[in-house]
Amino acid sequence: MGGNALLLQAATYFAAAVIAVMAAHRFGLGSVAGYLLAGIAVGPWGFKLIHEPQAIHSFAELGVVFLLFVIGLELEPRRLWSMRTRLFGLGLSQVLGSIAVVAAVALAGGMDLRVALVAGMALSLSSTALALQPLTERGALGTQGGQASFAILLFQDLAVIPMLAILPLLGTEGGWSGFSWQGVGFALAVIVGTLVLGHFIARPVFRHIARTRLREIFTAFALLLVLGIALLFETAGLSMALGAFLAGVLLAESEYSREIEAAIEPFKGLLLGLFFISVGMSVDFAVLLARPWLVVGIIVVLFILKGVVLWLIAERVRLPSSERPLFILLLAQGGEFAFVILGLAAANGAVAGPVAQAITLAVALSMIATPFLLVLYDRLIATRFADAAARPADTPRPAKVIVAGLGRVGQVVARLLNASGFQPTVLDDDPDAVEGLRKFGFRVFYGDATRLDLLHAAGGASADLLVIALDNPEAITRLAETARTHFPRLRIIARARDMRHMFTLRDSGVELIERETWLSALKLGETALAVMTQDPERAQRAARAFAEHDHVVQAKLYAVHKESAAAHVIVSNELRDQLKRTLTEDETEVRSRLAP
Repeated sequence: MGGNALLLQAATYFAAAVIAVMAAHRFGLGSVAGYLLAGIAVGPWGFKLIHEPQAIHSFAELGVVFLLFVIGLELEPRRLWSMRTRLFGLGLSQVLGSIAVVAAVALAGGMDLRVALVAGMALSLSSTALALQPLTERGALGTQGGQASFAILLFQDLAVIPMLAILPLLGTEGGWSGFSWQGVGFALAVIVGTLVLGHFIARPVFRHIARTRLREIFTAFALLLVLGIALLFETAGLSMALGAFLAGVLLAESEYSREIEAAIEPFKGLLLGLFFISVGMSVDFAVLLARPWLVVGIIVVLFILKGVVLWLIAERVRLPSSERPLFILLLAQGGEFAFVILGLAAANGAVAGPVAQAITLAVALSMIATPFLLVLYDRLIATRFADAAARPADTPRPAKVIVAGLGRVGQVVARLLNASGFQPTVLDDDPDAVEGLRKFGFRVFYGDATRLDLLHAAGGASADLLVIALDNPEAITRLAETARTHFPRLRIIARARDMRHMFTLRDSGVELIERETWLSALKLGETALAVMTQDPERAQRAARAFAEHDHVVQAKLYAVHKESAAAHVIVSNELRDQLKRTLTEDETEVRSRLAP
C-alpha cells in the first residue's frame, strides 16, 4: 500500500469515527455503537470506501491489548490474588456452563459432536472491550456486578489457551498431531519471562528514563513494553490481551504506573475505536441474506442460553437485583476471540466453512446489537433502580486526597494526612524522591502533576481534595487553573510563594491558600524579638498582633494589586505605620497595667 493510500485510509477511518460517534451521541447512543456503525458505513456493505477490512483488524486488536494493560495497572497483585476464588469460581462456571448448554442445543439440532463443541467454545466467550467500556463509562466497574463481570472476562481470556490447544484434536484427522510439548514449553517460558520482565527489568528501565526527564522516551518505552509482550504472547499462541494484562498487573505497584497509564491512554482510546470499526466492517451481509433464519436463530439462542447461565450465576453469588440485568446483558453477546477459534476450526476441518461463516456473522451481529440493547436498558430498566442507587450509603465515603509535590512541603502534608488515616495519592516528577518515599509505604507515583492526563489517571474526577505543594510558582498556578477548569467539584489547597503569588492564585479561583514561609518566618521573628527584649511574653503578643494585622494587609493589598505599583506602595506604607502604632499602643497599655 502506497503512502498516499495509507494516509487516505487513515483519514477515512478518522472521518467516519468522528461523524458516526457524534451522531450516535446526538441520538443517545454510546460511542461503541457509533464506531460499529462507522465500520459498517465504510466497509464492503456500506459506501465501500474500504475494500479489505481484514487488513486493519489485526492492528485494531491492539486496542483490546491496551485496554487490558490499563486495567491491569489498576489491579495490584494483592488484589488480584484476593479475587482468585471469584475468578475461577465465576469464570469456570460461566465458560463450562455456556459450552454445555450451547453444545447440547447444537446436538439436539442435529449437529456433529465436534461442531457442537467448537460452537460451544466460541459462543461461550464474550467481548472484553464491549463489556468493560460501558462498565467504565457508567462507573460500575467497582460494583459487585462489575467485579463479577471482570472476573469472568479475565477467566475467558485464560480459557482461550486450552481451547486453542484442543482445536487440533477436533480436526478431521483427530489425534495428537497438532499437540506440541515444545509449544507448551515455549508458552510457559513466555509467561515466566513476562513476570520476570515486569518485576525486575521494566521498573529500573523506567527509573533510568525518568531521570532523563524525556517524556517522549518514557512514552516510547511504555508502548514498546506493551507491544513487545503482546507480540511474544501471540507468537506463543496465547492471548495478546492476557499478556498485556499480566504486564499491567506487575507494574500496578510501581511508582510509574500513573505516568505509564497517562502515556498509554490516548493510544488505547484510538485503537479501541479502530477495533470496533473493524468489527463493523467485518460483517458479511451476504451470509445473512443467504441464510437469514439460521443467523438470527443463532443470535437469539446465544442470548437466551448465555443469559440463563449468567442468571443462575448471579442468583448463586447473590448479586444485587439492580446489577443483574447489566451483568447478563454485557456478557451474553459473543466475543472477538470467537473469530479466532472459528477460523482455526474451519482451517482444521472441525467445522464446515459455511457453518463457521454463519456463527461468525452471528457473533459480530450480537456485538453490534449490544450497544443498542444498552440504550434500551438505560431507558427502560436502569430507571427502575435509580431511586435505590441514589440513596446515600450508610457510612460516609472516605475522603480522597491528591498531593502534588513531594518536596519539603509536600512530604509534611502527606505524612500528616497518612498519620490521620487519610492515605493520599502523591505525584512528583523526581524519580529518586518517589522511590524513597514508597519504601515507607506511601502511595507515590512518578509524573508531572500539571498534566491533565496524569490528573485523570490519579483519580482527579473522583477525588475530594487536591493539595498543591509544588516548588515552582508557575507550575502551581498552571495546575490550579487546570484543576479548576476540568474538575470543578474538586477542592484545592495551594502553596503560594509569596503574597503576590497568593493574589494570582485567588484570581484563578483558589480560595484555600497558604504562603510557604509565613509561619516559619513569623516564628523566627517572634524568637528574634524575644532575644532582643528578653521578654518572651512581649514577643508572643507582638507575633499574635502581627498575624491578625496580616489578614487586614492581605485584604487591602488584594483590592489594589491590579492597579499601579504606586498605589501598592502607598497602601503598604499606610499599613506598616498602622502596625507600628498598634504595637506601641499595645506595649504602653501592658506597662500601664503592670505599673504599681
